[in-house]
Formats: sequence, C-alpha cells, structure tokens
Amino acid sequence: MTRNLGQFDRIARLILGAVLIALALMGTIGIWGYLGLIFVGTAVVNFCPIYRILGLKTCQDC
Repeated sequence: MTRNLGQFDRIARLILGAVLIALALMGTIGIWGYLGLIFVGTAVVNFCPIYRILGLKTCQDC
C-alpha cells in the first residue's frame, strides 16, 4: 500500500475516530459510532482505499 494521507488528514481522522468511538461507548450515538474504528485504522496505516479509488492524495511527499 502506498501512503496517501497527509499529516493534517491523519490527525483529523484520529481525533474524529476517537470522538465517535467514545460517544458510542457512552451510548450517546449508538452502534454507528464504532465506524470511528475505520477512521482510526486508516490514520494508523496512513492509507485510505477510497482516496486511492478517487485518485486523491493529501500528502506532499508521496
């Protein structure tokens, strides 16, 4: 996998994913909050399959 996420994109995905997971654990938004695992996962591996399909890259040096 070739990386396609920039630093800002990775941080935003980590924060958004963590917030969604926390809200799901508290029972605020229900089971849909566990979709935050996808955001956290893509941030950790530095690759987004949807970006690849669309031909997008948010990193400057890749």
